[in-house]
Formats: sequence, C-alpha cells, structure tokens
Amino acid sequence: MAGGLAGRLLQRRENPRRTSFLELFFDLAFIFALTRLSRALLDDPSLNGGIQVFLMLAALWWVWFVTAWSADWFDPRAPLIVALLLWVMFGGLLMAAAVPNAFDEHAVVFAAAYVAIHLGRAGLLIPALRGHPLQLRTVRVAIWFAISGVLWLVGAAVAPAREALWALALLLEYSLARLRWPFVRLGRSSWPDLQVNGTHLSERYQQIFIIALGELILIAGVTYSDSGLDRQSTVAFALAFVTAVALARLYLVPAGARLGDSIEAAGPPGSKVALMAGYLHLVMIAGVLATSVAMEMSIDDPAARAPARVAVSVAGPTLFLTGRILLSALVDPRLPLVRLIGVPVIILGGVATAKLPLVASSGVVAGVLLMVVVLDALPNLWAPGRPAGRTDG
Repeated sequence: MAGGLAGRLLQRRENPRRTSFLELFFDLAFIFALTRLSRALLDDPSLNGGIQVFLMLAALWWVWFVTAWSADWFDPRAPLIVALLLWVMFGGLLMAAAVPNAFDEHAVVFAAAYVAIHLGRAGLLIPALRGHPLQLRTVRVAIWFAISGVLWLVGAAVAPAREALWALALLLEYSLARLRWPFVRLGRSSWPDLQVNGTHLSERYQQIFIIALGELILIAGVTYSDSGLDRQSTVAFALAFVTAVALARLYLVPAGARLGDSIEAAGPPGSKVALMAGYLHLVMIAGVLATSVAMEMSIDDPAARAPARVAVSVAGPTLFLTGRILLSALVDPRLPLVRLIGVPVIILGGVATAKLPLVASSGVVAGVLLMVVVLDALPNLWAPGRPAGRTDG
C-alpha cells in the first residue's frame, strides 16, 4: 500500500469493517429524500408521475450507492473522508429539497447538486490518492461522471427532453459501473480494484432498507394520527403494519442475511454480486416507496375507489418481490417458488379489486404477503433439524 496521505486514508482490506457513526448520519439525508419522493408520487400517482419519481429515486440511490461503495475503502475517521461524506450529504439534501419541482422550476438545483456531488468526490480523492493505483480508478469514474453530467445539465435546461436525457444519463452510469468504468487509453478497473468488504456493504444495504421501511411506518403513523382514528382508517393502518412486517421478514430471510457471506466467499469477483445487489436494492426500495404511498392513500381515504391508486398499491409489492426474488438468485441457485407465485397473485388481486375501496386492495396485498411469509416458513416447521431462520427462498 502506498504511504503518505493515500496510505492514511485507505483501510486495510483484511481488517474487520463496521458501519461508522458518520455513515449512519449520512443516511439521514436519504430519509428526507424518501419522504419527498413519496409526497411527489402521492401528488401525481399517474404513469408519468411514477416514471419521474423513479428517475429521481434512481439518481438519489446512485448517490448513496457510489458513496457507500467508496466509503468502504477508506477510514471513516480520516478528516478528508469526513469532509467527503458531509459534502455528499449536503448535496443529497439539496437534491431531496428540489424533488417536488425537480421536473419544473427546480430542475437546475436537482441536476447541479447531483453533478457536483460526483465531481466533488473526485476532486477530493484524486489529489489525495496521488501515487496509489486507485487514483486511476477514481480518474476513470470522474471522467464518465463529467460526461454524464452534461446530459444532466442539458436536461435541466431543456424541459421537453428532460426525462429522456436524465434517463439516458442514469442508464449510462449504471451500465458503466457494470463494465468497470472503461475509458480509452485508461483501460478499465479490475475486480480487485473494485473489491469491497462484503460484511460491511451488506450491512449498509440492510440499514438503508430498514430506513425505507421506517419511512413507510412513519408516513402510515402520521396519516393515521391525522385521520380521526375511525374504524376504516384503523383497519387500513393495521394492514399497513402487517405489510411492513411482511416486507421486513421477506427481505431479511434468508438472502438478506447471506449476502455478505456470498460476496466474501467469491473473493474479488464478489464485487459483481455486490454491484448487482445494489441494482436490486433500488428495485426493492422503489417497491417499498410505492407501497408506502399506497398505504398512505388507503389510510387517508379507505373508501375511495380509484383504479390509478390501486395500480400503485399493486406495483409496490410487485416491484419488491421481483427484486427480492432476483436477490435470492444471486446468493442461492434455488428460486423461491412461493415468492414467484406471489407476484401474479398480487397482480390478479389488484385487477379484482380495481373498482373496490382502497382498503380492499390493501387487504389483498397484506394477505398475499402474509401468505408468502407463512408458506416460506413452513419448511422450517417441517424440518426441525434445520437452523432457525433458514429457508430456501
């Protein structure tokens, strides 16, 4: 390992790595972002509104993911890394504040903060890593973020092309990460250059997923508190709680708990697993976000009959289960049959309740998720010799 500043910043890969207080503090910006995103989707639950919210979520998630991946390499106590995390946190708060009007008058704030986060990170790390091989990795990443930054800023300035240009920028960034950031004459990063601590990163994924669930519970609780606590709202609130518990259990058991071991067991190529897990967590968090909005609508007006809102309540758990099934496939070749069946059952339930009160749709979602949890746990009950909490899905 190189000496000097780079040597003081970088952590030894063999050292145990636990989440630092500063990383948890950094996650607070994501809490604010999720509340702004859920409000934006609640205000416009149409297909166009859903697309816009997903684009903003994908951008905010990429800020969180790239920062978590970068922070995995460095000593969180180093002053430069503290400054880096605070810089990204402030930029994330600016992006979150701009969310309600990110596709209107605050587009420049959202895009400029996003670009500044990524280029500012590079501006801090490139000089600090002088003489270390990882400097070249940071340079490659910075070049591509500068290129995609043009798409972000042009999209902010040209309203008719905003969605298309921002979607193209995100597609470029997500794809280049999987290709290991190749660039002419600079090559591409090797998997050892991108190796992460599987235990630490999987712990970070779990923490950010819990934050997403926390947003669901928070919004459901606040909405119920303001509802007058009538009978129908109480039923809807109870269904929201059941849904949150089911999502938590389905996430954690078992792939959520096995992810770190799978990354570590694969060695440097385990970075591919970690990266794909990052993409799938975006899908799952999008599902939780949509579910949160659906629960809020159901608690606020349980008797409403709105097919567009029912579509949101179906899309949420469908996205979550799809991402969760694919996460299982990353760490276990046996696909969870029960969860595979759950996806079409939720969709069919949504179709059947499209013209019924929203609380009926919430009941179907909660019921199906609870059914999946119970059926998922049955193998453990029938096989008492197996370790607790272990299933095949």
